[in-house]
Amino acid sequence: MNDGVKIGHLFPVKSTPLQSAKAAAGRSPQPNEFKDMLDAKVLKFSHHAEVRMQQRGIKLQPESLTKIINAVEEAASKGAQDSLIVFRDIAMIVNVPSRTVVTAMDGGQMRSNVFTQIDSAIILS
Repeated sequence: MNDGVKIGHLFPVKSTPLQSAKAAAGRSPQPNEFKDMLDAKVLKFSHHAEVRMQQRGIKLQPESLTKIINAVEEAASKGAQDSLIVFRDIAMIVNVPSRTVVTAMDGGQMRSNVFTQIDSAIILS
């Protein structure tokens, strides 16, 4: 039995009831606002990241994804754009505004790599 999360599926951080969004705004959210609310609560994987994770045998458990999503949320709150997230023996480059993992590597590739075009790094335990 595989308890991992399938790559390519969206993983919700926490649900925000539509009622609270209506109450906060005093009106119904417009279609684009609703989509933005949903997009802000998930972690997506680019096709490139999916392929790299499959090639490198990287599998993330739901609790690992939750930690990573929380780290992305924290990076967003500090204005990060592109973050390196290191979790155990996995490194990921995440585009923070779109909540998209751009690429991922395991410990072997991580040690012999130079990370460029990032503005923040998050080391998770």
